[in-house]
Amino acid sequence: MKTTRRTLLQSFAFAAAGRGATKATAFGLIGDRYHNSDYIRTALNRTIVKEAGVPIDFCDETRMLTDETLDGYKMLIVLRDGMIWPDGYPDENTNAAWVATGKPKMVSEPPVPATAAKPQNWIKPEQGKAVRRFVENGGAALFLHNVTHVGLTDPDFRHVLGAAYTGHPPIRTFKVKVTNPDHPITRGVRDFIVTDEQHYMDYDKDPKHVFLETVNEEGLTYRNYGATAPGGWAYDYGKGRVCYMSPGHLLTVHWNPEYVKLQKNAVRWLLRQGG
Repeated sequence: MKTTRRTLLQSFAFAAAGRGATKATAFGLIGDRYHNSDYIRTALNRTIVKEAGVPIDFCDETRMLTDETLDGYKMLIVLRDGMIWPDGYPDENTNAAWVATGKPKMVSEPPVPATAAKPQNWIKPEQGKAVRRFVENGGAALFLHNVTHVGLTDPDFRHVLGAAYTGHPPIRTFKVKVTNPDHPITRGVRDFIVTDEQHYMDYDKDPKHVFLETVNEEGLTYRNYGATAPGGWAYDYGKGRVCYMSPGHLLTVHWNPEYVKLQKNAVRWLLRQGG
C-alpha cells in the first residue's frame, strides 16, 4: 500500500491528538543519518519543553514539512541536514559504532544487493515556500546546528534561514562567544566552551543580527575560513521572527548551562514573551 501525504498527515494528527485536543506550540522536524532523533528529542524535551514550558510535536519525516502541517503551530524548530538516503548508506558506522572497529565482521547470507548508496536532497520547492509563508505570516522559526545544510538546496528556505552550510572540521573544542550582550537572547549569558562540531556557513544577512560567534582559541582553522564562524543570529522576518544557533551535535552541548539559557531566551524572544 502506497503511503500518501494525507495518510502521513492523518497519522501525525492522530498522534498529536492523543496528547490533547490542540496542537503543541511548536512543530519540530528533527533527525538525520548523522543526528539521531532520540538525542535531539531528549535534549529539547528538557531545555525547551520542560524548562521553557513550550510543548513540541516532534517528527522525523521530511514530507511532513507542509503548509497543512504548519497550520496551527506558533513555532517551527528544525535540527537536521538536507539529505535523505533512500538506497541505504555506504557504511553502517553512523548507526552501529562497532562497525568502525571491524569486529565482528559484517556477514549477510544471502548477500544484500548492492545499491548506489548516495544521498538525495529532500526539500521540495513547495516546502521551502511553506516555511517562508509560515514565518512571513507571523510564525517563529528556531533553526539549530546543521540545518544550514538545507540552505544549500532551496532558495526560499535559505532566505528565511539567512545562510548556507560550507562545512565543519572533526569534533573539537571551541569557545562560544557572545558578541551582542544587549540582545534579549543573550541576556544573562556568558561565553562558554564546548566540544562539538564547529559549523561554518555563508551568512547572507546584515552582520548586525549576529549575536554569537564560535572561536577555536588554539588557532585551528577550517579550509580558508579561519578559526572563527558566526554562531548565532536573529531577526524579524515579515510578521514573524527567526533565530539560528550552531552548537548542537552532542547532547552534552545542548545541556551546557549557558546554552540552556540561550535556548530558553531564544524561545521567549521568538514567541514574543516579554521581548
